[in-house]
Amino acid sequence: MEQFIYKNHQKLRYGYTTGSCAAAAAKAAASMLLSQTELTTIDLMTPKQIPLHLQVLEVSMGAEAVSCAIQKDSGDDPDVTNGILVYAEVSYLKDAISGEIQVEGGKGVGRVTKPGLEQPVGEAAINRVPRQMIIENVQKVCKHYGNTRGLLVRISIPEGEALAAKTFNPRLGIVGGISVLGTSGIVEPMSEQALIDTIRVEIRQKLATQKKYLLIVPGNYGIDFLAQYGHGLSLEDAIKCSNFVGEALDAAAWYGAKGVLLVGHIGKFIKLAGGIMNTHSHSADARMELLTVHAALLGAPIHVLSRMMESVTTDDALQCLQELQLIKPVMGQVIKRMEFYVNQRVQGKLEVGVITFSKVYGVLAQTRNVEQLASQIARQ
Repeated sequence: MEQFIYKNHQKLRYGYTTGSCAAAAAKAAASMLLSQTELTTIDLMTPKQIPLHLQVLEVSMGAEAVSCAIQKDSGDDPDVTNGILVYAEVSYLKDAISGEIQVEGGKGVGRVTKPGLEQPVGEAAINRVPRQMIIENVQKVCKHYGNTRGLLVRISIPEGEALAAKTFNPRLGIVGGISVLGTSGIVEPMSEQALIDTIRVEIRQKLATQKKYLLIVPGNYGIDFLAQYGHGLSLEDAIKCSNFVGEALDAAAWYGAKGVLLVGHIGKFIKLAGGIMNTHSHSADARMELLTVHAALLGAPIHVLSRMMESVTTDDALQCLQELQLIKPVMGQVIKRMEFYVNQRVQGKLEVGVITFSKVYGVLAQTRNVEQLASQIARQ
């Protein structure tokens, strides 16, 4: 593709999804089956209304079935599926309803084993929009050639099983391969939305298994802390939200969770005390400002406040507070602000508890409801 977006002062090229590859391969294979003429390229209109002109590869022609492949191009997005071949085999269905189009997954396409995902248990992990793209494009081909016989479309990704280990699929209960994804048909470089969508899927899946209380951590620091924290909390129950604390809370509320326990390092979670719900440094920082203002309100002298503002890490700033025995009172005020803002985010739709910690100083503060929420999560 030769379409670009500018992010963080970089010119980045768009790509296209596995869903677009599957739809294009299906369209090409159907065209070749019905015309018995080999194609070298195929055009596809994506849901984002960006047209694609793609090379058709690995063609295998037959009177009753045709298969071909489209190569995935992720643009400048660091996607593990970049360069893989997505195959579609289109064949005639026996005893099918007139005009029926069936879509199934072949080798390397994952199969759903847990409830709560877009497709039901037992189905191939080909999401709703790619399925719709495949069916609509094959139907157009059928209309063009006047075909009324039913067709079967089998999507395969030979490298899918090996690649699945590098994705969230095993954790989500998708086995045997990767998912065929994409809502717009286009891969936006460095897409935050893709990660947010994954977080939402994992939350929805947990809730579908009757786990109404969720344990959410930003990343590995939280996981490492939980290994030592105890309280019956299993690392397997933890959902990683990266920097998207606000979006994770939104999803939990939307899908009907009763409670969420947030566990995070002070380096990220201090931002919650300022109502900053995306903790990435590109969105906002204010770590030292927030710690320093609470220290000032509790009477820390100006030279200490100056040192805190010049600190590089939150542990450096906490060292300043430790010297004055102010960690506990400052964090007591900070946790109240965290509690206020997370509750404001969920608007009373669920209960939220917060634990924040430092790798140097251990648990720094927690809301009053933490023990109760931890108990609920452990009992599920």
